[in-house]
Amino acid sequence: MNLLALDSRWQRFNDPDYACKCCGRSFGGIVDVGFGQPDCWPHGEMKDGDTLTVGDDVLTADLCVVVELRFLHCVLPLPIRGSDEVFLFGVWASVTKDQFKAYVLDATGEAPGFDGCDAWLMNDLPLFECDEPMACALKPAESAAERPHLTAKNGPLAQAQAEGISFDQLLDIYAASGEDLRPHLLG
Repeated sequence: MNLLALDSRWQRFNDPDYACKCCGRSFGGIVDVGFGQPDCWPHGEMKDGDTLTVGDDVLTADLCVVVELRFLHCVLPLPIRGSDEVFLFGVWASVTKDQFKAYVLDATGEAPGFDGCDAWLMNDLPLFECDEPMACALKPAESAAERPHLTAKNGPLAQAQAEGISFDQLLDIYAASGEDLRPHLLG
């Protein structure tokens, strides 16, 4: 049973026909939060186009190279406790040059064989901030339409991935990301 179904805020959050009394906003459920580049990308955000190149540094929607570092765009799932829903952070993971090459060759169909690898989370996540890159495991996507999945190896983020986060924590993540939905869900 979806225990969150009893929470009126959750009901409003998932009801596209609900309109906030103060502003008329409506919601349709979980919206993922993504990062356009690794935190260490020094050249600003990619505006228009598919590629941002500055010298030898390159940023695309899926791949990033900064000097000798290699990054893959992936998803970090967080289940929502009391529901069947999963929230996704769209994050960047640092991998070795060899793993980067294996991923690219596999993704382009040139040479299968990317089975996943150790990686480092390269974005500071709301509610899970840390001073150092976080050790993770990167697993290949299950289909060509998906990004690889990142799983933290330890700490509060690993616990949240294993046990899930509350709806209130999800709302805190949205607020910390610049979109405080809480006042709009009061009814």
